[in-house]
Amino acid sequence: MLSPLLILAETTAAHPESAGGITKILHDFGIDWPNFTAQVLSFCVVAFLLWKFAFKPILATLDSRQKKIESGIAYAERMQKELEASQQKQEAMFRDAQLKARQIIADTQQASKEYADKQQQEAIAKAADIVAKAQQAVELEHRKMLADARGEIARLVVATTERVLAKRLTDADRAAYNETATKELVNSQTSA
Repeated sequence: MLSPLLILAETTAAHPESAGGITKILHDFGIDWPNFTAQVLSFCVVAFLLWKFAFKPILATLDSRQKKIESGIAYAERMQKELEASQQKQEAMFRDAQLKARQIIADTQQASKEYADKQQQEAIAKAADIVAKAQQAVELEHRKMLADARGEIARLVVATTERVLAKRLTDADRAAYNETATKELVNSQTSA
């Protein structure tokens, strides 16, 4: 294919006058077909070599870098979303922890109040029991003192009666007077 072009270029270059108007124009502008063809051929070879060994690897490198940049941007956006989701999750957990803490505090306060109320009721019950036992003890002591007082009064009545009567009473008389005096004392205290 190259040889017909060279032949055409040589024939037109050798006889520029015999060629048509195009050849004359080309010759007037200083275009020499063999040089022009060699320059076109050199340009095509250089363009092919540049494309094969320079532009193609550079474009591949630019494409891989563009992909890396896009993946880096996508990764950064994904990480930003994950960070926001993590922050929201952390805030939700913090709110839940605060609610749980408040609930625990409220439960603890309620439990302590119930415990204090229970302790107060137990103390009141113990105090009432102590008062009741003290009243029973006082009542028992009162009855014992009354019994002792009755016995003493009866003994004094008998002793006084002996002196008044100026005679010695037998044990049977003494027991009868004691019993009568005791009954009188009991009747007088129950009616009062």
